[in-house]
Amino acid sequence: MTIDYKFNENKIVNDIMDYINKTYQSHYAQTKNYQATEIIIDQGHGTGFCMGNILKYAQRYGKKEGRNKNDLLKVIHYAVIQLSQDHYQCDSKIVEPKEPALRSVMSEKLNNA
Repeated sequence: MTIDYKFNENKIVNDIMDYINKTYQSHYAQTKNYQATEIIIDQGHGTGFCMGNILKYAQRYGKKEGRNKNDLLKVIHYAVIQLSQDHYQCDSKIVEPKEPALRSVMSEKLNNA
């Protein structure tokens, strides 16, 4: 069965994979056996790092260099990394998140006032 994608999802998913593949070929990835993101995750800061970068690049979209496609690809890539940490630790099954849900700094201030 052929799917008639209404929003070019097939092309977009291919672009996402091309972008992610290029991150593994960058000069940062070639000089070491690990990426900085792996160290950040191993130190227990993965969720904050990924969610922070998702917000950063989402807010930057349309402002720096206009509607920069790479900003959106970065949002998606950090979301994929977060998904991998929360739900795909093992190829054989989907696992529940290990970390508690993120809390808002503002809600913490309001609740403790």
